[in-house]
Amino acid sequence: MSLSDVKIRNCKPIEKPLKLFDGGGLFLLVTTKGGKLWRMKYRFDGKEKLLALGSYPEISLFDARRRQDEARTQLAHGIDPGAVRKAQKQVQTEETETFEVIAREWHTKFTPTWTPGHASAIKGRLERDLFPWIGKRPITEIKAPELLAVLRRVEDRGALESAHRIRTIAGQVFRYAVATGRAERDPSVDLKGALPQPGEKHHAAITDPKEVAPLLRAIDGYQGHFVVKCALRLAPILFVRPGELRHAEWAEIDLDESVWNIPASKMKMKEPHLVPLPDQAVEILRELQPLTGSGRYVFPSVRSVTKPISENTINAALRYMGYAKETMTGHGFRAMARTILDEVLHIRPDYIEHQLAHAVRDPNGRAYNRTAHLEERRKMMQTWSDYLDGLKAGAVVVPFKTAKR
Repeated sequence: MSLSDVKIRNCKPIEKPLKLFDGGGLFLLVTTKGGKLWRMKYRFDGKEKLLALGSYPEISLFDARRRQDEARTQLAHGIDPGAVRKAQKQVQTEETETFEVIAREWHTKFTPTWTPGHASAIKGRLERDLFPWIGKRPITEIKAPELLAVLRRVEDRGALESAHRIRTIAGQVFRYAVATGRAERDPSVDLKGALPQPGEKHHAAITDPKEVAPLLRAIDGYQGHFVVKCALRLAPILFVRPGELRHAEWAEIDLDESVWNIPASKMKMKEPHLVPLPDQAVEILRELQPLTGSGRYVFPSVRSVTKPISENTINAALRYMGYAKETMTGHGFRAMARTILDEVLHIRPDYIEHQLAHAVRDPNGRAYNRTAHLEERRKMMQTWSDYLDGLKAGAVVVPFKTAKR
């Protein structure tokens, strides 16, 4: 007897898979867990084969019979319907598992673990340097020579360091595809040594106290926007990374306790960081608070209070003051502090490294927590700020004698 919708709906699972035949090789397979799967038995080249036609109720009895008729028509013309279905599935897979589709999925998954700037930079490199060339390609078909050709385009425009970074990003996408079962291997590993190594890059910095003094005086005399001037004044005092400074939020700062608590999501090492605020920093922030304190960001953009100043603001201000990019950068304030604190003020190196938010481990190899040496670092930050004031005034500053190596 042929099947009916009533019979199919009323069929219950039993201890063994159950087959309900409809005729012409079409049957409904009822699994022990209650699944109802359409199948069609047929012969091709003398061999018995089985064709999957979908599941009930998504595929109704009427639809299953229609699919059976299509398969029988193909058989009548000497075509294997199973091979046709496999080819159709392969085309669909290639359309949905391209490099771009998987890369965007990977980017979306990991964006919450990155800083906003890092996520934006990766997305930009994907869209500018990878997607135009291999974005529409099935990820399983991309081989090392094809990826190398993409990297060569970046290298040819004089961006060798970017080419290395793009190779790293591509490798992360390929490994994600491997982990999720959509690729067999990562071809970027075959390109090790295929690109020249870029020369070591250093952020330009002024580290000679005699040259630091006029820089500090120039900052005090800056005639630009007041918000930018405050950021400039705090940069040498706090020597945090430029991205950490410009993304500072009032909710993270406790002026009464003189501390800035930066959450892990904003830090390069993904660990929360405490920045003791010396008196001079608190004074600058209290001066700025009436202007920007009602908003989110300490240093909002002049174009929109919902966004912080741009990543180029500090460097642009330095250029405006006459300091070329080969002489001083916003990141250079970190090298300035590290050098002078060590070589002039003789601060213990581990205190400096903690305050720079570098990875510092105890004798057992464990990472120190954010409160490690907090009081010593608080004293160091106040001494450093007083030292900078002395440089501006032209005074001889006495080193931090209580700090020992």
